[in-house]
Amino acid sequence: MSIEWILLIVIGIVGLIVQGKLQSVFSKYSKVPMAGGLTGREVAEKMLRENGVYNVQVISTRGHLTDHYNPANKTINLSESVYNSTSVAAAAVAAHETGHALQDACEYAPLRLRSALVPVISFSSQWAFIVILFGLFLINTMPAVFWLGIAMIAMSAVFSLVTLPVEFNASARAMQWLGSSGTLSGQALTQAGTALKWAASTYVVAAISAIATLLYYIGIARRE
Repeated sequence: MSIEWILLIVIGIVGLIVQGKLQSVFSKYSKVPMAGGLTGREVAEKMLRENGVYNVQVISTRGHLTDHYNPANKTINLSESVYNSTSVAAAAVAAHETGHALQDACEYAPLRLRSALVPVISFSSQWAFIVILFGLFLINTMPAVFWLGIAMIAMSAVFSLVTLPVEFNASARAMQWLGSSGTLSGQALTQAGTALKWAASTYVVAAISAIATLLYYIGIARRE
């Protein structure tokens, strides 16, 4: 077994552990009520108002931990378990997604770059491994096809790296506001920080995995 395969397996195991811990942390803090009784929706709307952002709508979306900010239509999409919840976890998630809206409002460069990359990544993620598969069959006669697939995978790695400052900055904005506004304090604020750190860890693992995958295919190309 090659070193690249071992690396991918280890990263996969670490990813499962981090994802499991994230689910555990959010499940735990979803049961901790927030002082003041604000719902996730109300936390997001309050944070928007206090930061002078009035063109963003807070809506509910289906699923669990499917929360996201959509810069295309200026909406903060909160999952059902966050939108109406008054828990510490809901406050953390809502503030984090609102942090993305604040990034958009101030034209935060990494967010703008990530948004610009979305169409490219959508295409690359759909076709990269198909191109890689064809490239493997043609690697001795048309190696350029395989390298094209590698380039498409490289775009995913770039996207994962660009995502890191976007996510960390959104969490920093969330924690700063949750504390300064008095929305959370003491142990509750610490718990929110713990939840957001584990959420951020999933993006770190994803970035490492994307880079490892890229190196794996580069290794194949060099050996052929």
